[in-house]
Amino acid sequence: MIYNVVILPHQNRHMNPRPRQSAIGPATWVAAAFIGPGTVTTCTLAGANFGFALLWALLFSVLACMVLQEMAARLGVVSGKGLTDNLREQLTQPSARYSAFALVALGILIGNAAYEGGNIAGAALGLDAIWPEQDWPWPLLIAGLAAPIIALGRFKLITAVMMVLVFMMSLAFIGTFIMVGVDFDALIQGFVPSLPDGALLTVVALIGTTVVPYNLFLHASAAKQQWQGADNLDHAIHQSRKDVVISIGIGGLVSLAIVATAAAAFFQQAISVSNAADMAKQLTPLFGEQAQWLMGIGLFAAGLSSAITAPLAARFAISGMWKNAPKWFEEVLPMVVLICGVGLAMSGYKPIQIIWFAQVANGLLLPLMAVFLLLLMNRTSLLGRYKNTTVHNIAGVVVVMITLLLSAKSLWSAFT
Repeated sequence: MIYNVVILPHQNRHMNPRPRQSAIGPATWVAAAFIGPGTVTTCTLAGANFGFALLWALLFSVLACMVLQEMAARLGVVSGKGLTDNLREQLTQPSARYSAFALVALGILIGNAAYEGGNIAGAALGLDAIWPEQDWPWPLLIAGLAAPIIALGRFKLITAVMMVLVFMMSLAFIGTFIMVGVDFDALIQGFVPSLPDGALLTVVALIGTTVVPYNLFLHASAAKQQWQGADNLDHAIHQSRKDVVISIGIGGLVSLAIVATAAAAFFQQAISVSNAADMAKQLTPLFGEQAQWLMGIGLFAAGLSSAITAPLAARFAISGMWKNAPKWFEEVLPMVVLICGVGLAMSGYKPIQIIWFAQVANGLLLPLMAVFLLLLMNRTSLLGRYKNTTVHNIAGVVVVMITLLLSAKSLWSAFT
């Protein structure tokens, strides 16, 4: 006996999900973005000055980053919109909307343009560590590598580049970690919370370089593109969470390797280091030229990855303010950020006033965006059954409280 079975479209969607998208992708953008020259330098100083004692702060920063980035990714997957698009639609009062837009524009656009100079300069220091005898215009070369990737704007291309750069950083910094020989008993003890004298600013810096506002805009928009039109939202969200844990977890391991390398080589030693480039040079007489090359490769990959993601984050954040942003605007804006970064890196000028202004704007922006994200994630009308659970909210509130402390510290530093 033969039966004809009819499967309705909505039945087929749930009975036979077709995962077209890879589980790894957007979160590699976040990992590549937060492991920039600033993070490398902060981790270097944390290890050189305090040994393994602040590894607990690094662990907390990675977990806090995972909490916020998981929410940003889930928002992008379920709503099909970026963070700024949701900001525009949910803030119905014009005064509140335009005030938020002004803060985003100042914090992201001006801030990223200033930080781009540091990204490019950091990548240039990495190349200088690899080829110290060459006196080439490294910033122009780095811009030449970043510009076509940004201009093409192809999601798969950017994701592939980020994966390669994260792999390079992992290979370089973890390779250096293995080379120097680390006391694992002391390393494990570093996860027990303690606060050595004078370490508070470094703790704030470790968290502040990992949990950054522009990555929320970057991740929501990238996740929206990665899982757009997903056949099964449950599967897509599972993939996005797996992506967050793996990619940001790898980023955390890279940061740990940098702290541990600096701790093993320089803590309580009569050797002074002030940044990652110094560490690369100081490792040479201790462990040979290969150590300097590895550090140089890692610093170059960290700078280049951030030099690509910072302009893209500015594009996603600013263009989302318009319901239908002109295509030319989306194409020109990231190039403006890149050109500003190249100019600052080549001039040798330290943009103290610009960075001060960006520090103030981002000090206000981070807790506001974290609070706004938390409120969005509890809207049934927006996310339905994919809204935050009680566990999500408890973790989110803890992270928001920490971002408020970071904001207060950032503003205090800026004005004092």
